[in-house]
Amino acid sequence: MPNSLALSALIVKLFLLLVSEKVKEMKKIVFSFFVIAVCFSVSISAQIPINTLVQISKAEDELRFDKTLENLMKSTDARIRARAALAAGRIGNEAAVPALINLLENDKTTDVRATTAFALGEIESSKASDAILRGLKNAQNPDAVRARLTEAAGKIAAANAKDEKSKSLGEAILDALEFENQRGAKQNRDVVLLGLTAVLRARPEKADVTTAKFLNNPDARIRADAGNTLTRIRAKNANEKLRAMLSGDSDPVARANAARALGAAEDKEAVNLLIEAATADKDTRARVSAIRSLASLRDAKAAGRLLERGERLLADYKKSKFAAPVEKNELLEIATALGRILPNSSDKRAVEFLQNFRQADKFISPETEIALARVAPKIYVNSITDSPENVFGEDWRSSSAAFQGLGEIANLEANKENDELKARTRVLLARLIGGWVGSEKGTEDIQNTKLAVPDLLRAFAAFKSENTSNILRPMLEIEQDLFIRGAIADILGDQPVTKENVEALQIAFAESLKTDNVNDDAQLSILSALVKLDKQQAANSLNLALDAPNILVRRRAADLIRQNDLAKDFPNFERRVGAVKPYDAKTGTKIGQILNTNADYIRALSRKNARAIIQTEKGSFTIEFTPEAAPLTVDNFIKLAKSGYFDGLVIHRVVPNFVIQDGDPVGNGSGGPGWSIRDEINTVPYERGAVGMALSGKDTGGSQWFVTHSPQPHLDGGYTVFGRVNETDMKIVDMVVRGDKIMSVKIVEGSSPQKSTKGNKK
Repeated sequence: MPNSLALSALIVKLFLLLVSEKVKEMKKIVFSFFVIAVCFSVSISAQIPINTLVQISKAEDELRFDKTLENLMKSTDARIRARAALAAGRIGNEAAVPALINLLENDKTTDVRATTAFALGEIESSKASDAILRGLKNAQNPDAVRARLTEAAGKIAAANAKDEKSKSLGEAILDALEFENQRGAKQNRDVVLLGLTAVLRARPEKADVTTAKFLNNPDARIRADAGNTLTRIRAKNANEKLRAMLSGDSDPVARANAARALGAAEDKEAVNLLIEAATADKDTRARVSAIRSLASLRDAKAAGRLLERGERLLADYKKSKFAAPVEKNELLEIATALGRILPNSSDKRAVEFLQNFRQADKFISPETEIALARVAPKIYVNSITDSPENVFGEDWRSSSAAFQGLGEIANLEANKENDELKARTRVLLARLIGGWVGSEKGTEDIQNTKLAVPDLLRAFAAFKSENTSNILRPMLEIEQDLFIRGAIADILGDQPVTKENVEALQIAFAESLKTDNVNDDAQLSILSALVKLDKQQAANSLNLALDAPNILVRRRAADLIRQNDLAKDFPNFERRVGAVKPYDAKTGTKIGQILNTNADYIRALSRKNARAIIQTEKGSFTIEFTPEAAPLTVDNFIKLAKSGYFDGLVIHRVVPNFVIQDGDPVGNGSGGPGWSIRDEINTVPYERGAVGMALSGKDTGGSQWFVTHSPQPHLDGGYTVFGRVNETDMKIVDMVVRGDKIMSVKIVEGSSPQKSTKGNKK
């Protein structure tokens, strides 16, 4: 922390320099003064006693709102009140709403009231609606508070769409935006940005009219967010302005979002502009957004230019020095678009392009398989049956992609030729399932293949065969892989209600609770499928779930009870969910339990400067952590990195103009470390380069993380931000494609890097 004596000395020296007119040296001192003053203010703002921070973090980790937090919300220290309010929002217990409303309406500190408004939005309780509305009508509220109130209104309205106050909240959001628009150059940027995101959540009537007014805003980020909101509400009232943005806006994200909005609006008049943007815009984000919109518009005249662009990219792809060429991202977008624009056309040029691309890509991308299956279904099926060695090789990804392509055949329109092709494909898939069931599971190639089996089962189910239940149900009992059992359960949940299906799911759930210790996907899928089939017969399984050590399973049971009007059959079910339980080795699982010790909390909360250097095949980029915003999330990542967990993992997900995602040891998006951590939702926005935790539901983070290519405001307040990548390093992130590898992760704390050493993955 800067020394106050040093600060005083600088002031004295500055005064002497002013007297002596040494201007150049004075400028240096002014800069030093500024830096120290900023550091000083930041350090002071963070001076909550460590023991108090530990109390708060423990409550968050246990998802426990009680007198501890309630008393801290009454502290004489505004920083503690704000931090306790944030914790109440993260925990999400509706019992905290009265105390938060009291802070919102009576606290004297702007930061406390703003944080409290954010917290109320996180809880999403309709009980806060009146307080939010009063706050938005209060002209005395500072802009910082109004911004967070607007954000909260959107979250509460979205979560309680059937509540009578939802409409009022939506109207209040629009009123806030209209007021800011009338302020012109004096408008508050945060109110506008959070208001535009609130609109896409609440979707009030006439939202399109108000949102469109911000397309001409001088702030590029506001224009871009307005385009994003219009896309998500599928507005059709601003096409002329959006076309102008697409063709002439200087900001690439604004152009990209204009392209997205035109596609969502199904604007046929924009086709030529979209073709030009898709093939000639200088920014990848704008190009891929335009390509996706052309795919949704399905105008055949776009095919020629897209193929021309694709052929040039493919030539560069084949000459690339990288194992996973940079051109792959855009090529996959073009392939997907061609599949939608030229369905069942057997277009010769498109077929040749897709065949060449899938061969160069070693048949591992579902996008090319699905696209070829759509453009030329017969040619596609023949390519599988005539040369199975091309797609069913050592890499499970090629099998997975082929199964997804074959599943697409089920969507062909009914006619004699297509019906024959469907029947042939269905038989092929049934035989492949039989081959899996009868295989020797211990061999290495079979173990590799199992990662693709869920896609095989989903492909077969797409044909809606009368034998689906009879073929898949017996697999629940004999299948050891939990992801395969989860896929079977999802499929059985959509099958006819039979005694056999219900009993099979009941048995499978009880068994999964005993055996699935490192992942809860199967438990959650089986329980949901069982309630979907027969909610009355699911009673015993729901009771078992409410007693599970994993809070995520207990929560799923409670959600299913609420959604299916079963509360009368489960008195006190809310109480049975309870808080997160401490880890007990006797349970055999670490998922959804408290794993941190007092020493862990202190270490995480004491961490200051830390970063991770991510070495990829394309180069390295650095994550600058934000431990002040998400201490336990940062600590979890650092522990994994130091064990070597991330070294050698494949980047399994890349969505251009959205995210790159890594951290899955399985490689298909379903894997994790064998435990879960609680969310640490904060007010750090998802700007370009934000690093967040991937989730499959609240508090399900573990090891999967992502970096955003562009601002993603719809993620704000829903996913934990725990770091950022600077613009220079984002050039490497932009080059990453699915299939690239993380070579190593080095953690730097202080001044010297610490290399990760490969260790046992936990």
